Amino acid sequence: VQLVESGGGLVQPGGSLRLSCSGTGYPFRHYGVTWIRQAPGKGPEWVSTINLDGERPRYADSVKGRFTMSKDNTKQTAYLQMNDLKPEDTALYWCAKGFFRESDNWAGQRDRGPGTQVTVSL
Repeated sequence: VQLVESGGGLVQPGGSLRLSCSGTGYPFRHYGVTWIRQAPGKGPEWVSTINLDGERPRYADSVKGRFTMSKDNTKQTAYLQMNDLKPEDTALYWCAKGFFRESDNWAGQRDRGPGTQVTVSL
């Protein structure tokens, strides 16, 4: 199992980024994907999840209305479109294999990527 994120970078407040999560080494279409982030000095935070068919995305309250998650099984890639970014969105973002609600044990998922850094600053 390998997951690799890309698309992070430095952006000004109010800007946008689209993160990608490429999953290989397993039947990508049979599993959902979950995005998690960790800001400096803080614990990991569940951000969003989507089911195996790329439907029924769910979001943390902190990103609802600004982030949109999608999944393209033909490309074995999941995406996180992030709009109206705020400094508090600054974090390392990683994707994990599987559909995890915020209340599930997403922190224990070892099948995850190394992450991509998002920095929101002037």
